[in-house]
Amino acid sequence: MSGVARVCTDRDLSLMLLPITGHASDADLVTRAAVDGFVVWTTTDDAPALEAVMATRLPVAIHGGPARDGVTLVGIDDRAAARAIGRAAFAGRQRPSVMSFPLDADRRSFIVRGIDPYTSTFPVTRNRLLGFRDACNDLGHDWADVTIGVCARNTSHDGRTMARRLLDTSQAPDALAAMYDEFALGAVHAAADRGIAIPGDLAISGWDDTPPAAAAGVTTIHQDLRDHGANCATAVTAQPSAPHWMKRPWQLVLRDTTSA
Repeated sequence: MSGVARVCTDRDLSLMLLPITGHASDADLVTRAAVDGFVVWTTTDDAPALEAVMATRLPVAIHGGPARDGVTLVGIDDRAAARAIGRAAFAGRQRPSVMSFPLDADRRSFIVRGIDPYTSTFPVTRNRLLGFRDACNDLGHDWADVTIGVCARNTSHDGRTMARRLLDTSQAPDALAAMYDEFALGAVHAAADRGIAIPGDLAISGWDDTPPAAAAGVTTIHQDLRDHGANCATAVTAQPSAPHWMKRPWQLVLRDTTSA
C-alpha cells in the first residue's frame, strides 16, 4: 500500500481501496468504482473481482497472480524462492512440515499430508507449495509424508495456533517452513512454550523479511513489497502500458532458526 500510495502521490492521483471478499458481490463493487485503473493484489484464479476488473478494459496490474493475457504481472519467482528456503529449512531433518497460506477463497484451516499444490486456487500459495515440494525432492524426502498446516488467516495468532497443533501430534515436525514471517514468529512462540530448542530440535523459516522476523533471528525470504506496490502502480499509470511480467528480485536470508 505504501508503494502504491507513493506513486499516486507523485503523480497527483487519488487512491480508492476496494475491499475484496472473494464472493460474487465483489463484481458489483468493481463495476461501480469510479476509477481509471486497478491494482489487483494477489487473489485466486477464479476471483469474481478479477473477472469484473478485466471486463472494464481499464489499465490493470496484478501482484503475485493470477496472470492474465495483456496485463502486467508483478512479483517474484515464488517457486524458486520456496525451493531455496525449503532446502535451508529441511536440510538434515527427518519430518519436514509447511505452514501454508489459505488454499482458496473459503479460507479453511486444516492439516493434510502431501497435498497436490495444484488444488490451490491462489497462485502464490500454489507456487510456494510447488517450491517446497521441489526442496523435498532435492533432499530425498517423500512429499506424500510431509504435513501441511493450512492457516485460515495471515496472522501471527493463526500461525501460533497451527504450530501448536502440529507440534502436539505424535509425529511432530522437526522443521517448519512458513509462507509468512508472522506464521514463523507464531511457531517460535509455540516452540518456546513447549521448551523446544530452535534450531536444534526444530528448524523454522519465514517469508518477507519483516523487522520482527529479523529481530527474532528468523531465516526468511527477503522481498521488497513496497517496491512491488510501486511497480504495480507505475504499470497502471504508464501511458502506454507494455504488459509483461515484472519479475522482482528476492534473497534467501539465513539466520539463527535454521541449521543450514
